[in-house]
Amino acid sequence: MQILDQPEDTSPAISYAALIEKIEILRSTLRWSSRLERADIEKLLRQANTLRDEVMQMSHKERFVQAAVAEPVRVEQSRQARRQGLLERSFIFEGTFGDNPRLLEALEIAEKAAPTDLPVLIDGESGTGKELMAKVIHANGSRPDKPYISVNCGAIPDNLLESELFGHRRGAFTGASSDRKGKFESAHTGTIFLDEIGELPLAGQVKLLRVLEAHEIQRVGSDEPIAVDTRIVAATNRNLRQLSEEGRFREDLFYRLSVIHVTLPPLRERRDEIPLLFSWFADEAAGVLKRRPVRLTPRLRDFLLSYAYPGNIRELRNVMYRISCLAGDTADMEHLPVDMRPAITTPAAQGGARAAGANGASVANLMSLSDAKRAASDEAEKAFLERGLHEVGGTVAELARRVDMNRSHLQMLLKKHGLHSKDFRNHASKESRDDSEEKEAG
Repeated sequence: MQILDQPEDTSPAISYAALIEKIEILRSTLRWSSRLERADIEKLLRQANTLRDEVMQMSHKERFVQAAVAEPVRVEQSRQARRQGLLERSFIFEGTFGDNPRLLEALEIAEKAAPTDLPVLIDGESGTGKELMAKVIHANGSRPDKPYISVNCGAIPDNLLESELFGHRRGAFTGASSDRKGKFESAHTGTIFLDEIGELPLAGQVKLLRVLEAHEIQRVGSDEPIAVDTRIVAATNRNLRQLSEEGRFREDLFYRLSVIHVTLPPLRERRDEIPLLFSWFADEAAGVLKRRPVRLTPRLRDFLLSYAYPGNIRELRNVMYRISCLAGDTADMEHLPVDMRPAITTPAAQGGARAAGANGASVANLMSLSDAKRAASDEAEKAFLERGLHEVGGTVAELARRVDMNRSHLQMLLKKHGLHSKDFRNHASKESRDDSEEKEAG
């Protein structure tokens, strides 16, 4: 045991190596000790294993940080050059991607984090490709040939959560007729993907925190700890920081999971990617359906290029599979889902809509914003937005709700036309004061 009293080395790299060496000497000494019971020796060995794993994790993190700091300041590159750089570095990506700066940043972070064992948290809207990113991290990491286990935390009933994640012993509860491995044991030496981590109940969060801290689990109905060496990648479409402030997600777990934090932008901010995805999913669907890739008419292609895609990449993929199935060689507007097709706007209907606006009809009764864009010019689009803001008193969230549009996309359109919601709030307040004065005068 005297070796534990040796002076500490000042070099981080050497101190890590020296510490691991001391742990191994301790393990060897304990293994052959005659003064301890075998159960006590096994317990100390597990503690030593945990300590070694923590030291290795610290070493991975330090190397990651050092690499980031030591990297020379990158001269501003073109988006295409950054994208090409990823491809030339043999970056494994099962799909296609464009040159959106936010997406390229996310992919570059994933590329650097993949070889480490640091936990990764991926967030973004539903359908933006969070699970694909998790698979990218696994494929580019040090465990690509090891298990990859995916778990949807929001789909597991609370009473089965612990059994599903950590397994159970026979007789642990009614229906437990045999021993069963949990997801963490199945993912041992590989990667576990915890999707919808924001839906995990607080009791489950406590259990997960223990796994992150101790690198061991206990099956339901057993007191025996089981060591697990599993890379954790989590994903959510919710704001975990806000949930932690509201007491619905443990703050310590949030910081444990988000050592590396990756945010995926929505498809409407990656429009350069849409034509690439057309070709990708058309080829993919053709392979599944055993037919030639479908062609899009210019009218359908223009519509799909300008569509907002509230369901992001998942929605685009489903649309391409649908039209590939329903159309022959060429797909047109009638092959779209009914609720997605643009309404047919005749000149008489356009005149009726303008008359309705002149008579003071509410924005909810006007044609949708998508119809307005297709039926008229940018001036009509601006007029539509102005009238909507006027009716809701400048409240962007309320206008987005009425026209069934994503709020960030609506704000982008307002910026495009130079419209400021505060101008309409002031106008609404002035009208309200005028009405009050008229009532008082009456």
